Amino acid sequence: MDDSDHVLPFIGSWYKDAAGGIFEIVAIDNDDGTVGIQHFDGSVEELDLDTWWETPMVMVEPPEDWSGSLDMEREDYGVDLGEIPIEEWGTAMEFIERAD
Repeated sequence: MDDSDHVLPFIGSWYKDAAGGIFEIVAIDNDDGTVGIQHFDGSVEELDLDTWWETPMVMVEPPEDWSGSLDMEREDYGVDLGEIPIEEWGTAMEFIERAD
């Protein structure tokens, strides 16, 4: 990485810094000029926007077990993560009709 590695912060996106640390953007406060990040190990940090722009980093794919750093169980995700049997999938048209 070099000084030209500047990327916009997006909540929910993962980044890797020059030291190899991987983290996720968890908050952006435009009023305070800060970016909240959570490292893969679970630690949380807040960077001011000047530091964000001065730190070379690249956007990366989430780690394979991206939930590893979070203190959550599958039930806490707020969605049904169970597999839907193929016979219940339906068609794209049925999905559109349900949305109406």
